[in-house]
Amino acid sequence: MTTQRTLSRMSWALAAAGLLGATAAQAGEIEVLHWWTSGGEAKAATALKLTLQKKGHRWKDFAVAGGGGDSAMTVLKSRVVSGNPPSAAQIKGPSIQEWAREGVLANMDDVAKANKWDELLPKAIADGLKYKGNYVAAPVNVHRVNWLWTNPEAFKKAGAKVPTTWDEFFTAAEALKKAGIVAVAHGGQNWQDFTTFEAVALGVGGTDFYKKALVQLDQNALKSATMDQVLTTFKKIKDYTDKNAPGRDWNLATAMVINGQAGMQIMGDWAKGEFLAAGKVPGKDFGCVAAPGTAKAYTYNVDSFAMFQLKDQANIAAQKDLAAEIMSTQFQEVFNLNKGSIPVRLNMPMDKFDDCAKASSKDFVDSSKSGGLVPSIAHGMAVSSAAEGAIKDAVSNYWNSDKMTVAEAKDKIAAAARTK
Repeated sequence: MTTQRTLSRMSWALAAAGLLGATAAQAGEIEVLHWWTSGGEAKAATALKLTLQKKGHRWKDFAVAGGGGDSAMTVLKSRVVSGNPPSAAQIKGPSIQEWAREGVLANMDDVAKANKWDELLPKAIADGLKYKGNYVAAPVNVHRVNWLWTNPEAFKKAGAKVPTTWDEFFTAAEALKKAGIVAVAHGGQNWQDFTTFEAVALGVGGTDFYKKALVQLDQNALKSATMDQVLTTFKKIKDYTDKNAPGRDWNLATAMVINGQAGMQIMGDWAKGEFLAAGKVPGKDFGCVAAPGTAKAYTYNVDSFAMFQLKDQANIAAQKDLAAEIMSTQFQEVFNLNKGSIPVRLNMPMDKFDDCAKASSKDFVDSSKSGGLVPSIAHGMAVSSAAEGAIKDAVSNYWNSDKMTVAEAKDKIAAAARTK
């Protein structure tokens, strides 16, 4: 983990790199709503704050604690309704378009054009930051969600090999179980169930099926024989979790892999921060591979800041500086080294990043060219929040039921996908 002293050095380096530009007369106030309040996330937010302060602007932190940002969104709505929005707010996926339709987001095309965002971002991600062809948000990073984290010692003890297919996954899981090791570390919370489900859907069905079923919400795909296979495989994983899984936080599940109590975990790359904080080295103390069957695909979760319409000219100038700095090479490096994610820019040098991040970056670039780059439905990137919530509940109901059949689960998920 990056220390505060290192952060200070980073901020000095950013200033030396030419980020000291604004005069006091140009300085504006930047109020940023986010929910990065713990560990590496808080350090990442601090990096952004320092960057903008070096440009002479006043930073007004508007942090609202609480996991996926539900509390933050409630606060944001009240601020916008009262006519007093922040400069920027952490919003992602289709929610960006939902806010834009309300007519409250600012056009950032001048910043995007000056800094060549269309050239620096994969089209799939750039399109998600636009409304009616205009940029209204700036991306800070990309998380890969379809990771399988492993404990090499546990695999060695079990005489198992790290799986690349679902058949191999269950062979390894059985070997780990026989060795007295929890095969799959899992936290029985609906978003964790959904994260596992989307990895299975991608690995079993492939990217075309994933896009049809979980992005386009195509009823034929949702009711297909492929979905039968997905649901059967998904439920089979539960047999290899432990009885204490219900309600467990994701980081506690990661700790099970770290200490060798469990052999595997399906989780996004924020899990890597837990391994690194525990002093573990990628490739030696833990493994990071694509979830079974998904090596050529990449489920992305992009954190973005939507820019709100402001009235004060100095604050508008500060907001534009914020948007520009978010996409700068200096900030993308500093921020993502702290966050555990990777830069969203396609041309970034990765020398300072660890092996998992380097592998993620390569796959990100490759999948952006091959069509294997797909939005994570489990992490708010693919469908409306209403449809996402309904499908998530249906998936968890199936996971937690001893009696629900595959056919019943399929019907419930297809019905949930029609939620508007």
